[in-house]
This record gives sequence, C-alpha cells and structure tokens, in this order.
Amino acid sequence: MIHKLFTAPLNLVVKVGEKIKEEADKELFDIPTIQQKLIQLQMMYELEEIEEQAYKEQEEQLLMRYETAKRLEMEEYEEMLKQEK
Repeated sequence: MIHKLFTAPLNLVVKVGEKIKEEADKELFDIPTIQQKLIQLQMMYELEEIEEQAYKEQEEQLLMRYETAKRLEMEEYEEMLKQEK
C-alpha cells in the first residue's frame, strides 16, 4: 500500500508522457493530419495570407513529414505481413 502511495505520482508522470508522445506522433506522422495542413496552407497562400517564401518553406516541411509518415506506414504494413506468415 505504501509502495503505491509513492509510485502513483511517477505513474501519472509516465502516463502524461505517453499521452504527449502520442499527440506529438499524431501531429508529426498522421497522414490525414498532414494532408489537412497542406490544404490549409494552400488556401492561406491562395488567399494571400502568407508570403510565397513562407508557403514554400512550410510546404517543403509538410511534404517531408508526409514522406516519413508514408515510409513508416509501409514499414508497419510490411511488418504485419511478416507476422502473418
């Protein structure tokens, strides 16, 4: 019982850390999220809300994240196929 009293705050910190990592991964590697950001960026550019240079820089970053996300998705798919054999 005393053990749980002392480890409870640590467990809470671990769970918060896992949730933060989950949200960060979603922001960085979730393909629909990246696609949505690309659409929003395109709209901002077309409405002249951002400069061309800023648009190109942000687009390049999003496209790099998209490529990484697709590569990770393919690796997960290939790993699933290996496990089914």
